[in-house]
Amino acid sequence: MDKIVITGGKPLRGRVKISGAKNASLAILCATILSREKIVLENIPDISDVRVMIEIIKSMGVTASWESAETLKIVPSERINFEAPYHLVKKLRASNLLLGPVLARFGHAQVALPGGCNIGVRPMDLHFKGLAGLGAELTMERGFVRGSVTGKLKGARVYLDFPSVGATENIMMAACLAEGQTLIENAAKEPEIVDLANFLNTIGARVRGAGTDIIKIDGVPGLEIDGRYSVIPDRIEAGTFMVAAAATGGDVILENLIPTHLEPLSAKLREANVDVYEEEDTLRVLAGKPLQPIDIKTMPYPGFPTDMQSQLMAMLSIVPGTSMIVENIFENRFMVANELKRMGARIKIEGRMAVIEGVPALHGAQVKATDLRSGAALIVAGLLANGDTEISNAVYIDRGYHNLEAKLNSLGAKVWRK
Repeated sequence: MDKIVITGGKPLRGRVKISGAKNASLAILCATILSREKIVLENIPDISDVRVMIEIIKSMGVTASWESAETLKIVPSERINFEAPYHLVKKLRASNLLLGPVLARFGHAQVALPGGCNIGVRPMDLHFKGLAGLGAELTMERGFVRGSVTGKLKGARVYLDFPSVGATENIMMAACLAEGQTLIENAAKEPEIVDLANFLNTIGARVRGAGTDIIKIDGVPGLEIDGRYSVIPDRIEAGTFMVAAAATGGDVILENLIPTHLEPLSAKLREANVDVYEEEDTLRVLAGKPLQPIDIKTMPYPGFPTDMQSQLMAMLSIVPGTSMIVENIFENRFMVANELKRMGARIKIEGRMAVIEGVPALHGAQVKATDLRSGAALIVAGLLANGDTEISNAVYIDRGYHNLEAKLNSLGAKVWRK
């Protein structure tokens, strides 16, 4: 069942519910290591990345069990296995987020260098800089990051040279149990950062300023409050459905989302001549008018998200005229272009810039996903193409999208596994 097949040419119409955010869920699962009390997490997506992270924290001594389809019960342990196992960590980039909370709670950590999608260099230097600033001693050898703390971590002022989401999260979690106050300057502002901070505060932390350039964390002796927390909706899943609706000339209402998280994408779709209507927790995408070419530059939030440019590349492949995408976050995010070319797209890559010349139509072909978001882009391409598209390496798509075929089929698409 590693292949997804799509019969294209069917406009998406109807309503679809967006699942909980993958990236927020992964960070919050790591943060449960900090707690001494039971935690119930709601709106957790049952996707492969989340399942891997659950297996990692269980292997370290945490008890985790599903109470329902989207609700997870976490019971922490007073004793923990300090080593996050390589056979699981290699599957998941976000496993590096275990370093901060394990160091802060137990004083020692050993985490295998993480894996994940091959979309470019994602170095650990900012993580190391921040944790070292709090007093941790870190070494990297034989594929492992080893850390230790003499006594307790100490609050410090940390300036990030780049607003890295992962480094911001790791430092923020570690600082919750540090002595004194920590200031993270030039912090990442993504909604997932805010969600992690809100969760930490729910279980007894003192975090202020999440979503701004400066995050202040006043360390506390321990996090000892029973917590029940609902994770935010996944803005990238929502964005993928928005682009799919626009690309197929559809009319889709997306439920269970936060429209402000999607404003950068909504603005670009409107620029492309797509109608986007926002309400409190729903959003309607109404297409059908002739699409217009647009230019995109990916930037840290609140700029245009790197996780959405591949999907838009697929849509822009059939938009008359010339569109351009500049990728400022990851250098390998254009690998999907070669697969789109197999379907008839005209795309030229020049370093970090992709120039897309719209063609009248894409045609179904055998293609392969090379990472999570390239897989999502090929889903969009398959939906708008003529004929059948067969996407191999569907395991990448399963990392970030829950129940994708059923959701698409409920909107009138024809999608199945083989």
